[in-house]
Amino acid sequence: MRTEPITSWGQQLRTALSAQLSDALILRRALHARPELSGHEEETARAVVRALGTPPSEPIAGTGRLIRIGPADGPCVAVRAELDALPLVETTGVSWAAPAGKMHACGHDVHMAALTALCRAAATVPLPVGLLAVLQPREESLPSGAYDIVRDPAFVGHDVRAVIGAHVQPALAEGTVAAAPGPVNAAVDDFLIRVTGHPGHAAYPHLVRDPILTLAQIIVSMQQIVSRRTDPTHAAVVSVGVLQSGTAPGVVPAEALARGTLRTLSESDRSALRVALTEVVVSTGTAYGCQAEIVFTSGEPALVNDDRLARVAGAHLENAGFSVDTHLRSCGSDDFAFYSEVAPSLMMFVGVDGQPGTGLHHPGFLPGDQAVGDTAKALLAGYLAGCVLVLEGDASTANPHLVHAVGDVE
Repeated sequence: MRTEPITSWGQQLRTALSAQLSDALILRRALHARPELSGHEEETARAVVRALGTPPSEPIAGTGRLIRIGPADGPCVAVRAELDALPLVETTGVSWAAPAGKMHACGHDVHMAALTALCRAAATVPLPVGLLAVLQPREESLPSGAYDIVRDPAFVGHDVRAVIGAHVQPALAEGTVAAAPGPVNAAVDDFLIRVTGHPGHAAYPHLVRDPILTLAQIIVSMQQIVSRRTDPTHAAVVSVGVLQSGTAPGVVPAEALARGTLRTLSESDRSALRVALTEVVVSTGTAYGCQAEIVFTSGEPALVNDDRLARVAGAHLENAGFSVDTHLRSCGSDDFAFYSEVAPSLMMFVGVDGQPGTGLHHPGFLPGDQAVGDTAKALLAGYLAGCVLVLEGDASTANPHLVHAVGDVE
């Protein structure tokens, strides 16, 4: 395996990116201090657009924005950052902590600052392929911002040939970036289980049909579905996060509810486990004299990285001094998966430092300043990999020398 040297514009882009990182750190802290929840990211989007400077922006998916840099026409590579925060009370204690029960606890402030640095650098270099910055709303909630964007004529009109993302990941050491081919995040489906029994006095269990006992047995049996009904080499997780029932300790209620998620890395497992969960819920309800049903709400599909993008980006990451992980996968989910429905896509995971005992979605999660530069460099590697696909995919315009110089791997 070898990597061809990048072109002069690629080297210029790397140099220009380094010059933007100090301002990106300032932007990251400003964004972190003023988070906005899903669907309400108006000021966040305006702040990023202001930081980008002169390129015009297009509204999309409500509070989202598209900013194109480089050639205004023809194919382009899209690079995404998420706008929204989580409803958490921050416990980091830093002077720039968020004050009002909202927090960038998933690294979106880092992602936005990194993308801004890349775009500002790209605006100073004559690019052979357009770079489309996607400021995406509603990654943390439904309806999905990515789902809406890929179906919007504004996005489709840019002729996007590859989509790039990068996400901070405290499970990886700082200095490591994961660029794994194939499935890297799980499909996720929410479910609601409703068990209806016959209420009555807790002292007379023979006269009632207890939905709580029935639901408890359903929850235990659901865990055995994963251990006994799926291939042990396939990742799948069934989790229950909400239980609701009853109003008094001495009363057996009429109904019990559970809410949870089903996560799978393969579409076949996703379908099979939906069927199996339905069988367990209905039959267990019947066995305990109750009626039980399960209703699924489809979420994101599995996030599948394009093999070629992962390979070429990995070579650029190694050239930039990163250790490249090609195996990391998780049952977390991300609506970035919807972009792969319309173009080859690559989600990279950037190792970061962090406080012990904290992680993604924790009120104490706070990646260090190094995360901004590392994420920006990862996005650059992904953009360069996307350029390979664009230039090789259009024989009428591709320059063979340029294609190899971007950094293809042989």
